[in-house]
Amino acid sequence: MTLHAVDIIRRKRDGEELSADEIRFVVEGAARETIPEEQLSAWLMAVFLRGLSLAELDTLTTAMRYSGETLQHSGLGRNTVDKHSTGGVGDKTSFLVAPIAAAAGLADPMISGRALGHTGGTLDKLESIPGFRTQLSLDEMRRVLEKCGASIVGQTKNLVPADRKLYALRDRTATVESPYLICASIMSKKLAAGLDALAIDVKAGSGAFLRDEAESAYLAALMVETGERAGTRTVAIQTDMSQPLGRFAGNWVEVQESVALLRGERDPLTEDCREISLVLAGWMIHLGGKAATAEEGKRIAEEKIADGSALHIFREMIAAQGGDLNAIDAGAAFHSPKIRRMLRADRSGYFTAADCTMIGWAVQRLGAGRERAGEPVEAHAGIEMHVKLGAKIEAGQPLVTMFMQDEARVAEPEHLLRAAITIGDAPVAPPPLVRQIISADNKNKFLNPPQRT
Repeated sequence: MTLHAVDIIRRKRDGEELSADEIRFVVEGAARETIPEEQLSAWLMAVFLRGLSLAELDTLTTAMRYSGETLQHSGLGRNTVDKHSTGGVGDKTSFLVAPIAAAAGLADPMISGRALGHTGGTLDKLESIPGFRTQLSLDEMRRVLEKCGASIVGQTKNLVPADRKLYALRDRTATVESPYLICASIMSKKLAAGLDALAIDVKAGSGAFLRDEAESAYLAALMVETGERAGTRTVAIQTDMSQPLGRFAGNWVEVQESVALLRGERDPLTEDCREISLVLAGWMIHLGGKAATAEEGKRIAEEKIADGSALHIFREMIAAQGGDLNAIDAGAAFHSPKIRRMLRADRSGYFTAADCTMIGWAVQRLGAGRERAGEPVEAHAGIEMHVKLGAKIEAGQPLVTMFMQDEARVAEPEHLLRAAITIGDAPVAPPPLVRQIISADNKNKFLNPPQRT
């Protein structure tokens, strides 16, 4: 039977379930650009409004996964694992979990992205290391994996091309927030990487794309269901993003903070980043077959930091991808922004709330992110947080230090940061770091879609 895009759009618009052939037709049309953008956009909006069944979502993800080349890891001699974050502010856990997993005897072929909206980009952060290459061929990535056990790169042109097309259209058609389209986009890329196991950090709170906890949990359950159907052991950890993770947010400053954590350095302002990284790494080590439980995996992860093996692998990976280890060794001394500006408290009280999304926009507009695709970012732009939620504040106390290269940038970020930080009269308890864990065992209780209001 001949398929036509307009008929498929109409059926989904009217709430009907699409056949596997119809979904594969749309995906092939996106990858090969044989379906016009206006029809792909209409189909995306129909999915946004009507949703997908689990069977439709599975077919969509699988078709996108195989729309281009996929990674093969036969002969590597290690199980492959990875993590994914749904986006946050100051989220540098990739730089910890990848070398920890490799030190535990696994391989992490991590395919990452650039700054998106108010959230930072793993590739932008790594490229603040002089010489570091994020665009490797599949053969080059394979050689880095064989040598180091971990490699962090950008998406190649031929990996999941259908997602590249649909993602760009989602950004222009107000369909980004669909849990079905988010799931298919994330999971198609992760499954195309040929993973044996995957841990997903699903953010909730004021800095998350999906702020509502029920919506966040539903997305997490969809990704676990999709991964498990594909034969990849998958877990989702719903974590708090009510404030920046760790002490720093930006580009080089996040690399610097990660190296300090891998060295075993402890600071009260970085304990949240350390703890979430250990939880994620513990699940990766468990699902990858190197620990009987996630708790045992977490203990192994702590050992790999304590004995220096995770830091050794991170340094090996940086060198293998062309990065200058002198910058890594210099640490804070390499951080040389032209301008530093301190934001101080205008009253005494308690740090009671943060609009973390607004803080993220401040970081981006200091030069750490971009307004349009392809714009350069500044390596040394970012912020240092001096307080965490719940802290007692004195008038005049430092709250945030801003780093930038151009003083003309300071006014808007300073305004955003002042508006984002609430100082109240009564103390508050910060939310728990890990809100819940959604696994193959309990995912079904989260698979009822929340009602849109």
